[in-house]
Amino acid sequence: MTKAVKKKENKGFFKFIKWFWLLFAMGILSVLMLFLLASWGVLGPLPTYESLENPQTNLASQIISSDGELLGKFYLDDNRTDVSYEDLPENLVNALIASEDVRFYDHSGIDARGTLRALFFLGKRGGASTITQQLARQIYVGPRSRSKFETIKQKTKEWVIATQLERRYTKEEIIKMYLNIYDFGNNADGIRSASRIYFGKEPKNLKIEESAMLVGMLQNSSLYNPLRREELTWKKRNTVLGQLAKYGYISEAEKDSLQALEINLNYNPESHRDGIATYFRMYLQGFMNDWIKKNPKPALEGERDKWNLYLDGLRIYTTVDSRMQQNAEDATAEHMERLQSVFFSQITPQDKTAPFIDLEPEEIDGIMERAIKTSDRWRKMKAAGKSEEEIRESFTKKTEMSVFDWKSDAHEKDTIMTPLDSIRYYKSFLRTAMMSMEPQTGHVKAWVGGVDYRHFQYDNVYQGARQVGSTFKPFVYAAAIDQLRLSPCDTLPDTQYCIEANKHGNPEPWCPKNTDGTYSGKSYTLKNALANSKNSVTAQLIDMVGPKSVVNIVNNLGLDRDIPAVPSIALGTHDFNVYEVVGAYGAFANQGVYVKPVMVTRIEDKNGTVLYEYIPETKDVLSKDVAYAMVNLMEGVTESGSGMRLRHSSMKNSKVYKEVVTGYPYEFKNPIAGKTGTTQNQSDGWFMGMVPNLVTGVWVGGEERSIHFKTTTYGQGAAMALPIWGLYMKKNYENEELGISDGEFPKPDDLSIQIDCDKIKEEAAKKVDTDDDLDDLDF
Repeated sequence: MTKAVKKKENKGFFKFIKWFWLLFAMGILSVLMLFLLASWGVLGPLPTYESLENPQTNLASQIISSDGELLGKFYLDDNRTDVSYEDLPENLVNALIASEDVRFYDHSGIDARGTLRALFFLGKRGGASTITQQLARQIYVGPRSRSKFETIKQKTKEWVIATQLERRYTKEEIIKMYLNIYDFGNNADGIRSASRIYFGKEPKNLKIEESAMLVGMLQNSSLYNPLRREELTWKKRNTVLGQLAKYGYISEAEKDSLQALEINLNYNPESHRDGIATYFRMYLQGFMNDWIKKNPKPALEGERDKWNLYLDGLRIYTTVDSRMQQNAEDATAEHMERLQSVFFSQITPQDKTAPFIDLEPEEIDGIMERAIKTSDRWRKMKAAGKSEEEIRESFTKKTEMSVFDWKSDAHEKDTIMTPLDSIRYYKSFLRTAMMSMEPQTGHVKAWVGGVDYRHFQYDNVYQGARQVGSTFKPFVYAAAIDQLRLSPCDTLPDTQYCIEANKHGNPEPWCPKNTDGTYSGKSYTLKNALANSKNSVTAQLIDMVGPKSVVNIVNNLGLDRDIPAVPSIALGTHDFNVYEVVGAYGAFANQGVYVKPVMVTRIEDKNGTVLYEYIPETKDVLSKDVAYAMVNLMEGVTESGSGMRLRHSSMKNSKVYKEVVTGYPYEFKNPIAGKTGTTQNQSDGWFMGMVPNLVTGVWVGGEERSIHFKTTTYGQGAAMALPIWGLYMKKNYENEELGISDGEFPKPDDLSIQIDCDKIKEEAAKKVDTDDDLDDLDF
């Protein structure tokens, strides 16, 4: 080889080396310039210092029960509740690191080795995104673009933001933020929601295989969805378990054992229509919206000046006890399913107007017309600009739909019917309401507004008001005892009683009949008269004290509607809701002090700052003597009146009890005060039941007053409503931790009203020569 050739070759080699290093330097400079441009915001805006210090994520507001359980959440798109790093199980953190970023604790946001590997193998041996980069993308960058140029810009911004995050947060904080921000699908935003929805538990209680499944979903929660692609999710979970074994977090034997397990989901969907206390949560939504209007947010610059119930992560502490709430819902469902079956059995092919009773065709048409015009279908089509003719036509076309059905799984079945038929179908179902309250504090412990919120969204506890029937009578008795100093042992005759026209504002004579239309002619003690719900005695009492006195008392007890001061109110002709009546009865159990029912005790922001604390609203309405006398009167209802079935099993073989009264015999031994109520035509059935530290009211009836049982056999409050109370209290007493009282009602030390009727009877006997004069006294 000549020197010239060799020199030429060396020159070419050095030229190649020069260009190589020049290109390499230009590549390095280009990357550096790319980073600089990204950090200067040329490639798009970067998060501010403040937003890096306080990254904004949408947080659902939590509804927390009095026993510390999560009842539900308020959210729009993001069902997210943050969990602290300390509440993350070690196996979850290990699975995340082993699967996503094994050198997480060694890098400062960018894994150089992983990046070079990804570049060299073009991503075929794994990506290079660190946990910090993934967090940056979730919070600040957004989903990947399909454009290569945009992808490069996004990736560069991820790197810049990742290094900034690493400077401002600890590794533990980054892990916590990442797991809290990720969307696991099915309304499972963040690790806490995912843990509760997929496995029915808090994150700290996750097992290794459960943590592995959730970590596997981090790669693509839509693809690795256990509800849609169980086998694929199972394989991905096992890959994560393999990574745990590869890096020494678990042994090979543990890996093999865990990989053999099936995915054992405990799916608990979280939505506004699922879970417990759904009706209460919807009442609470209105309460919170009102509170937000009256309480502006002390906002920082650039923030909203109003609290947002769905984004600000408020913590709402309620009085509802999750255990008692579950007992209430279970008791309601058990009884209403059986009662509905009996109700359907009374409808025969000859009942052309069913479920309506005793209505003319034009009256039924009027009811259906109102239902059509207040339906969601009418409202939505009207808003869409459809003509009335088009809307009405749509109500007569058969369509596929899911409807409520007691006998189907999850109480729902798929069927085909016209929307008009579905309206009539839904009207055939009996409705119910139940509220339970601690009388000393006013704390509402359970709230059931209907049989199923998904299909019946009208809350009968608070929205619904119906005639209360005989449950109003105790207020008449309370007025008489308070103003006339009567005793439960005083007597009045059971005879036809009329209040003449123009007395007490009555335009015509008022002569109420007893329920069965008969009169014994005997004298009844007030205790037995109330126990047997004698209208004749109640009429005499309201005549003695006057309707205005009764109205004043009930207004002070929270029944502050515009009640006409006429004698007929004594029989419960006015409408009230369960919320009001329970609050009023609470004063009897609370020694005459009315405490307004309360559902929210405290509201905090996401940082735990207290924004609201409840101040009890109380009012002294009755003396302790009068309140205790009323309790004594109502104890008679469960001892010898319409509520005695709570104690005795003498009717357990009767047809009505076998068909309707779930859980009978109850055989309660403890003191119980109560009152049943049944309105005209059996349209409404009520039962109010009290023990010293719990007052509970139950109502059952049709949506329309014309939807009812044909006879009092099934249509009375003792058959419709009382069984729910009995079942509920049996379940409560089975859990001693609830502390439901089974003792005596507290008796005033200086009781001035005589309640011992046997003692009065003995004294009366000494004043007469024979017992004949006492034969007419029904003690």
